[in-house]
Amino acid sequence: MRLWRWRRNPLRRRSDLVEAWIVLAAWVCALLGGLVAGFATADAVEAEAARQRVQNRQVSAVLVEDAKDRVAARATTDHRVWATVRWTAPDGRTYTDEVRVAPKAPSGSTVPVWTDGKGRVTAEPLTEVESRLHAVSGGVLAAAAAGGTVLGLVWVVRLGLERRRLAQWAAEWERIDSRRGWQTN
Repeated sequence: MRLWRWRRNPLRRRSDLVEAWIVLAAWVCALLGGLVAGFATADAVEAEAARQRVQNRQVSAVLVEDAKDRVAARATTDHRVWATVRWTAPDGRTYTDEVRVAPKAPSGSTVPVWTDGKGRVTAEPLTEVESRLHAVSGGVLAAAAAGGTVLGLVWVVRLGLERRRLAQWAAEWERIDSRRGWQTN
């Protein structure tokens, strides 16, 4: 019964065969498109993580002010506070920005800070294991989204085909009923 649209029989309509081909093509596109999207996303995530590991550097910054009366970080599990620090980049320029530090850090203490190639404060780059986990997660989500999009579009097409079949069926019943003088309403 599963492959009834593919077998020859007098009750199979042309729209049944068209729908069968559309569904088959959709599954192939969903699987291949999902694989391509997943692998492309995973490669992009890993490439970006590798770029950040090469570009981002840890520098020693000096705390400009005492951190004891500063506002706590937004995360409830992070007890560090925001404070202003200053550091000198390898090119000799001096930068100032706010980072999270220990709550009672005195002015003049040294704080490690991660910076990007332009001297902006950034997060510590992902490790190899973390980047692999992010790549796999992103790849799986991209594959599911691509496949789901294709299958969702096919579902809409199948609804349209079903609506068309029901309209044709209703017209055929109307033609048969009115010829004999019967009415089904």
